[in-house]
Amino acid sequence: MKYSIFGESHGPAIGVVLEGVPAGLALDLDAVRFDLARRAPGKSPLSTARKEADEPHVLSGLFEGRTTGAPLCAVIENTDARSGDYEKTRDLARPGHADYPAHVRYDGFQDYRGGGHFSGRLTAPLVFAGGVAKQLLAQRGIFVGAHISTVYGVNDDALEDWESLRACAEKEFPVLNDEKGAEMQAAILEAKNEQDSVGGAIECAVFGLPAGLGGPDFGQNAEGIFAQHLFAVPAVKAVAFGAGTAFALMRGSEANDPLYVDEDGSVKAEQNCAGGINGGITNGMPLVFEATLRPTPSIARQQFTVDLAKGENAVLELAGRHDPCVVHRAAPVIEAAAALAACELLRL
Repeated sequence: MKYSIFGESHGPAIGVVLEGVPAGLALDLDAVRFDLARRAPGKSPLSTARKEADEPHVLSGLFEGRTTGAPLCAVIENTDARSGDYEKTRDLARPGHADYPAHVRYDGFQDYRGGGHFSGRLTAPLVFAGGVAKQLLAQRGIFVGAHISTVYGVNDDALEDWESLRACAEKEFPVLNDEKGAEMQAAILEAKNEQDSVGGAIECAVFGLPAGLGGPDFGQNAEGIFAQHLFAVPAVKAVAFGAGTAFALMRGSEANDPLYVDEDGSVKAEQNCAGGINGGITNGMPLVFEATLRPTPSIARQQFTVDLAKGENAVLELAGRHDPCVVHRAAPVIEAAAALAACELLRL
């Protein structure tokens, strides 16, 4: 499957076109709506006050509840945009945003309202696409789950199994350890009260991928395929597989994953420091990675910037509605990107 996301944050609608969806999939739209609700804003003081129904309207590729094999197109209306919040600062490049490089890349014709096509709002259609991918994977016994692994230095418990991630999906704040989750929420609210924001990370796992998928070279490498999908998610600034940066603190005797043959005759590893991939190829263990998300760039504090129209230094003071942290809304987004990457590995 190939997907293309369209729309802008404050345009009439956003959406996605999925090409190559296999015909005959009985698409469970309620399951897709569940993931969209997990991502949706406006549900607590931890998020932006912008409220969107995020109801997907399927325009093509679905007939009598099953995919037809034609391009699957879905749109999600923007119903609570306040474009006037951005009019006074339209020429002021927001630090940390894509405003300046987008101005250069598109000769100043980009939609500046709410970040336009660069907004986190565009992750809603990504979640729709990922919802389709998840259902295709589930037919093959492959499942994707995620939890918040850290927010501003507060760490969740280590991932153990698929069932614990399934439970996380039911939580408004998706952590394994609720006490740690409360500490994370306190850090988010503290930053909000100080007109600031915080970042964090999502740990995600794909269970059930067979060994042998991917390849060592460019375009085939499993880590590269996943990274390409993940870095298309706004705010993701780092991706690490398995032990990730902790490899720099290990010896080989600690980092290697000893192998054994289990009762079913399958080759397994005693631990999973490699994150389910060796040499760019899946090894049959859960594919595990952590995606780090930067603090929300839109903050109410006074910041220094440039006026792109005048070509001079300026001071920026932002109004509007912004997330003090996007991490707790990002779990279904990271799952969606991972599901689409897994489909690419499986050549679905």
